[in-house]
Amino acid sequence: MDPAHYIRIKMVRSFAELVGTPFADGVNALCWPRALPGDFGEVVEKLGAGEEIVTIEEEQLAGLQLRASGRVAIEILREDLRRLREAERAPVLNCIHHYRRDEGAAPVRTDVFSWHADSAPVEADTWLCTFYGPASEGLPNEEAQRRVDIPEVRVELRGFLGMKEDDPAFQEALREHCFDLHYAPLPQARPYSFGVGNLWRIAVDWPGSPVPPCIHRAPETLPGEPPRLLLIC
Repeated sequence: MDPAHYIRIKMVRSFAELVGTPFADGVNALCWPRALPGDFGEVVEKLGAGEEIVTIEEEQLAGLQLRASGRVAIEILREDLRRLREAERAPVLNCIHHYRRDEGAAPVRTDVFSWHADSAPVEADTWLCTFYGPASEGLPNEEAQRRVDIPEVRVELRGFLGMKEDDPAFQEALREHCFDLHYAPLPQARPYSFGVGNLWRIAVDWPGSPVPPCIHRAPETLPGEPPRLLLIC
């Protein structure tokens, strides 16, 4: 599926437009498409080995010995960090070698590989950009169903939590364990890629949100593949 043609996604032409465009009329994802110059692969290579998720500080970036194309990539990373901080966000640059899977016994997995929505107790949004490696994916809201609304899954959850359907604590337990934030794709679902280099701002689930949250997931991290370079806040 081409995200540019999905009714809940709006393409913008600048960072200012990305910051200033409200989520409204069903649009729950804003994308600034970018074809970035620079060698981000060299940056990842110079950052070296690591385990799971390694947070990269600007001082590390500045200290890397890189060719000209690598230095171009560094300047783009630092500029995005600066822009987001000036927009009163708290960006984090991660080099992702491996994500942990949810190996628990619950009938609904809650790791980042599962289709899910982000949530917050107050108005908020999520920003992300994949500079290198496999990109995040999105799932149209119309082509997804909350796992807690699938009858057989709901029965399993009641058994797992040891609660009855009419127990007032059941809904609270679903929220507490984040089960209510995870989705199953419908048979005809057409996921879309966030792409590499594109800067996204997506809606989260917060009380009073005018739009539904953007459903997304992280890509697989497979042995032998290079790390993923991700900016998120």
